[in-house]
Amino acid sequence: MVSKTFNRYIWLMNTFLRKKRLTFEEISNLWKDSYMGDGVPMPLRTFHQHRRAIEELFGVTIKCDTSDGYHYYIDKSQKLREDKTRQWLLNSFSLSNMIIAGHNMKGRILFENIPHGVEYLQPVIEAMQQNKVLEIDYQPFGKHLDTYHIEPYALKVFHQRWYILGNLKEQDSLRHLALDRVLDLQTTDSEFTMPEDFDAEKYYAYSVGIFVNDELKPQKVRIRVYGKQVEYLRTLPLHRTQEEVLTKHEQFSDFQYRVCLTPELSSQLLAMGEKVEVLEPMELREEIKRRLEESLMKYR
Repeated sequence: MVSKTFNRYIWLMNTFLRKKRLTFEEISNLWKDSYMGDGVPMPLRTFHQHRRAIEELFGVTIKCDTSDGYHYYIDKSQKLREDKTRQWLLNSFSLSNMIIAGHNMKGRILFENIPHGVEYLQPVIEAMQQNKVLEIDYQPFGKHLDTYHIEPYALKVFHQRWYILGNLKEQDSLRHLALDRVLDLQTTDSEFTMPEDFDAEKYYAYSVGIFVNDELKPQKVRIRVYGKQVEYLRTLPLHRTQEEVLTKHEQFSDFQYRVCLTPELSSQLLAMGEKVEVLEPMELREEIKRRLEESLMKYR
């Protein structure tokens, strides 16, 4: 369980992200009325201790503007919002805080289940920090058990599964291993050198999901989206390159991407059913059409 002190840091950061600028009196009153304060105002000494701890743990600085009534604020808060890792941690612990504090919430806040593999996250992250090779007993679906040695470069979650991306020494190439297919994992004494030019975000830059094929080149994909699905895509883009290039009010919108044509892209488009039509490229349109026809055959 996360310690109470750590939960306080999370609460304080979230409060500043919501309120932007606060005097100490306002902070203390918000604390008193929150699930963390139990009706007791926050002491000034405690506030400054938390400020220092937050900077040390998260690299987030809470500054004071003495020229404007001694208002406190997070310095460069936009940078924190753009840091996906810190935002993920912040959101996860914030929700954890609320559930722990609200005992009557049991059974009323439901999560997507990640069935297996989460227990390996800590040793994998430690191996990434220490540049240590991992020895993994691994059994993919429908295949026999193998033992692999991987240099862990990055972690990625996709569709309720965690994946390690790294140099698989048995194949001397970049590969993914799904943590839910790991039967055993050990950190070895062997060290590796992280490639200076490796960037996980660039590696996945033109892929939907985890599938990356160096032989595939990104190309323009244009889809027509109908009904309420338009709003879903506006709020949760299919890919970071998404552009809305044509809008017919209450009829449809056209969205454009620059991505590689991978099986996961096709699966995501098929999941939208009749609400989406692929306009280009023709090879993707024909692929979606073929798979839809094969599905229909099973119902005849």
